Amino acid sequence: MTHQRTGHAPMPEKPTLDGLEQVWVARWEEEGTYRFDRTRERAEVYSIDTPPPTVSGSLHVGHCFSYTHTDIMARYKRMSGFEVFYPIGWDDNGLPTERRVQNVYGVRGDASLPYDPSFTPPDKPGKREVPVSRRNFVELCHQLTAVDEQAFEDLWKRMGLSVDWSLLYTTISDRSRAVSQRAFLRNLARGEAYRAEAPTLWDVTDRTAVAQAELEDREWPGAFHRISFYGDAGPVWIETTRPELIPACVALVAHPDDERYKPLFGTTVLTPLFGVEVPILAHHLAEMDKGSGIAMICTFGDLTDVIWWRELNLPTRSIVGWDGRLLPEPPEGVDGEPYKELAGKTVHSARERIVELLRESGDLDGEPRPVQRTVKFYERGDRPLEIVTTRQWYIRNGGRDEALRARLLERGRELTWHPAFMRTRYDNWVEGLNGDWLVSRQRFYGVPFPVWYKLDGSDELILPDEDQLPIDPSSDVPPGYTEDQRGVLFAADTDVMDTWATSSLTPQIAGQWGTDLFDRVYPMDLRAQSHEIIRTWLFSTVTRSHLEADVLPWKDVALSGWVLDPDRKKMSKSKGNVVTPMALLEQHGSDAVRYWSANGRYGVDTAFDAGQLKVGRRLAIKILNASKFVLSMGADSGEVTEAVDRSMLAALAATVREATAAMDGYDHTRAIEVIERFFWAFCDDYLELVKARAYDSSPAAASAHAALREALDVQLRLFAPFLPFVTEEVWSWWREGSVHRAPWPSLPAGDGDPAVLAVATDVLGRIRKAKSEAKLSMRAEVSRLTVSGPEHELVRLAQDDLCGAGNVEEFVLEPGETLTVEVTLD
Repeated sequence: MTHQRTGHAPMPEKPTLDGLEQVWVARWEEEGTYRFDRTRERAEVYSIDTPPPTVSGSLHVGHCFSYTHTDIMARYKRMSGFEVFYPIGWDDNGLPTERRVQNVYGVRGDASLPYDPSFTPPDKPGKREVPVSRRNFVELCHQLTAVDEQAFEDLWKRMGLSVDWSLLYTTISDRSRAVSQRAFLRNLARGEAYRAEAPTLWDVTDRTAVAQAELEDREWPGAFHRISFYGDAGPVWIETTRPELIPACVALVAHPDDERYKPLFGTTVLTPLFGVEVPILAHHLAEMDKGSGIAMICTFGDLTDVIWWRELNLPTRSIVGWDGRLLPEPPEGVDGEPYKELAGKTVHSARERIVELLRESGDLDGEPRPVQRTVKFYERGDRPLEIVTTRQWYIRNGGRDEALRARLLERGRELTWHPAFMRTRYDNWVEGLNGDWLVSRQRFYGVPFPVWYKLDGSDELILPDEDQLPIDPSSDVPPGYTEDQRGVLFAADTDVMDTWATSSLTPQIAGQWGTDLFDRVYPMDLRAQSHEIIRTWLFSTVTRSHLEADVLPWKDVALSGWVLDPDRKKMSKSKGNVVTPMALLEQHGSDAVRYWSANGRYGVDTAFDAGQLKVGRRLAIKILNASKFVLSMGADSGEVTEAVDRSMLAALAATVREATAAMDGYDHTRAIEVIERFFWAFCDDYLELVKARAYDSSPAAASAHAALREALDVQLRLFAPFLPFVTEEVWSWWREGSVHRAPWPSLPAGDGDPAVLAVATDVLGRIRKAKSEAKLSMRAEVSRLTVSGPEHELVRLAQDDLCGAGNVEEFVLEPGETLTVEVTLD
């Protein structure tokens, strides 16, 4: 629960931004300022599904950018009267963490090794990685992520994220593993999860399967090789960049409309070197203008091979192993004599050797022709993917079910997107799916599949009850069995879930599925994330929620753009162009970094600009100094009676309405623009206009005091979601409790006319200009000021303040057609 502080701190003699973060982070935690009240009903709650950052090193300024956007909305909704459920988590399982452990400790996991309870990693990684047992490797993952997670927490607190730290979760915790396994078992029971042997995109470096959502197209150098196959009517020439796959060839294919090959459809040819008879077939995906127009179908060179293999019902001749080397034995029917020249070689070495063999046999026409081609990579990998045949777990996602695809597209239309155009990316992804979601990985540090297999020849599954979760089948024993029966009567499934299979359940994990809390927060209100993971995190979460509960996981989705470097390239750790935030926070202050972030709109990529940080710091300093001036003017016990004061408050009321509409529309950038614009006008114009009057002791001075304090109160609350530290500091000088638990301002329009302040500001600006051009002090006397125009009656209402601010001796007002200001200086 929140414990509101009473009383207020003394106003310092010299206000400063330095050290505010340390003071207020500690106070907020001590007072439970952002602690969620789990007694509230669902209608009173605004619930946020926050992205758990991957724990694989350090955060960069791009993370600060997008997480600030979410925090601004959380703070606004809290001030708008909602009890905000705002958890934070760490995505600490999966391949990125494993790679970091390998790099830091110089080890690699080996499932065949026994656990060594006394193992300690090398002081420094050596040239060769030290093999360790699966359990030892997982322990090192836990050890390293704990260090990284503390650094992440320190940074987010320094940034002022108003999360409830008591709700912190990790994707490898017992609760997360139980949720993931429970959801999987339910998918399995409904027939939505299944295991199948199929061609699988495979990362040979990490030796694990890769899902469609994790693919990245990259340009890669290669060469076309013109090679002859032997037919009854003479040689048939194909051009390929993968000659090493000739032993895996199962057919040749050409377009059905290609006149060159129509006579050959239905006939057969022999493969060079190996003499395997393969058919020549027709398929519409063959490209007549690519190479010779006729292609090998190999099992498997690329995803098109998979389509041809499946649709043309072809046999399988696999030759590439999980390690990226050619298998030691040839496929059935392939001559072993030439194949032994390739066995055990890497794909690259096998390619070089088979080209030599083809050149010797006369089957290679000319020299290879260099070409740049687009190939599939794992998005975090550095070698092209291979396609190998493996047995994997899948979850249905509409890739092979048109009815489910249509329903998930409809779910996308039910969501409210910020910005709206981002829905197109979702639609394009769902419409382009070509298979179900591959969710198994052949790694160590992840959520295990809660499955054992009977070893009686049936391959029947043994499943735990939900109340037994979480389990690790590699160390836990299924009900009714004993450990000494492992490998005899039962075996564990050794795969782990794809990290997205866990992250797709963040609403269930953070909301503590199965407890009373879950009913108070789910379905959630907001998913905030970056736009490039629409296809992974957003779509997978929609899919899991649809399958489990037949609802959307949230109502709104807000998508931040990328942060770009000065060359307008996306910042990423892999590119080495990131800016780490801690130094920026220490130099400029957290409010300055948040200000820069707030000026980036949803869905728009934003270049990192250190100049904006300086602007943000200048704004925060101005808030301190202007607040000190206002609060030094005396109490706010008087009535607001003067026209200029009422005019300022009317303009402020309009600002509140505009900022509120912007925030309700998830346009934080528009909101900060209008709030900041009013603030600078307030400081540069209104304060200067009323300063002389405010120093008096007259009723008119009391009006200024009351207006100044009311305006300060409202503006601190307007700025609070954006600049939480400086606003809380000033609020503590004169208000009880926290500004972040104060209500969002709602000013009545009142009877003031904003035009009074506007025209007075215009006149004062012309007085200043005249003095500046005359190279005189702003306090120089104006012997005569003549103002004419249709606004002269409005100017009359501000006449006394103009005389005080401009040091005017004689003031003349005259009607006229346009506003004219004549300034006579001594």
